[in-house]
Amino acid sequence: MLRRHAKIIRLIEIAGEVSGRKKLQKMVYIAKQLDVDFDERFEFHMYGPYSEELTLRVDELCNLGLLDEQVETKGAIHMYRYSLNENGRDFLRFHEVDFGQGEQVIQRMNEENSRFLELVSTILYFSHLSYEEMKAKIFTFKSKQRYSEEEIQKGLLFIEELRALIKVNPANLM
Repeated sequence: MLRRHAKIIRLIEIAGEVSGRKKLQKMVYIAKQLDVDFDERFEFHMYGPYSEELTLRVDELCNLGLLDEQVETKGAIHMYRYSLNENGRDFLRFHEVDFGQGEQVIQRMNEENSRFLELVSTILYFSHLSYEEMKAKIFTFKSKQRYSEEEIQKGLLFIEELRALIKVNPANLM
């Protein structure tokens, strides 16, 4: 059980800080789809793939004082920022987590905004469909986001970029 919590803490440590609950959800989903070692189950939700398990684990980690959660309020919108604190660092000393090349994927994803990661996660969720079917699902389920075909193409290229990062193995370069 604690191993699953340690993976989330390690992701935050690698990222430095994650801005937004939605972004954290998408980062874990995308990483999992690229065979980075995460266990959470996901279902399709209003903002794309969503894991209630992940939400509960993050809440537990914050309540246990292993992650810091800062809330910024701008009108009716609440923005959450997650960062690792000293208690979380101590916890990781007893629960080693090595994502291998997945660490580069986590860093790269954190450079993108949550809207784009929402698109990328949705592309991956519907990746079993043909391109035209996947595109139709995005235009239907994500109509409020008004994604363009150009953005979908950018999302597909981003997935390939992440897959290339996973395949890089320093042992193969020697």
